[in-house]
Amino acid sequence: MYWNDHGMNGWGAGLMVLTVLLLLGVLAVVAVVAVRALGHPVGQRSEPRRPEPEQLLAERLARGEIDPDEYRRRLEALSGAPGPARGADGTGWTP
Repeated sequence: MYWNDHGMNGWGAGLMVLTVLLLLGVLAVVAVVAVRALGHPVGQRSEPRRPEPEQLLAERLARGEIDPDEYRRRLEALSGAPGPARGADGTGWTP
């Protein structure tokens, strides 16, 4: 009556392990979907922030793509101020 370990053979144990792993995988996917849904409500997706023009200009100066004179001219054009921009020390450099 109780031969062969109560009817549990190698295939039964393997299927049991496979089923448990499958169940854990499904639970993990459901948890990830729930966390993402709670973090970003469907109707309120946020757009990625674009850097400010002044920040882009400063990065180009730091990379050496433009020289300081070009930086000042473009910064003036962005600010809309006519004439040369002067810093507090009178050197013409405006950060």
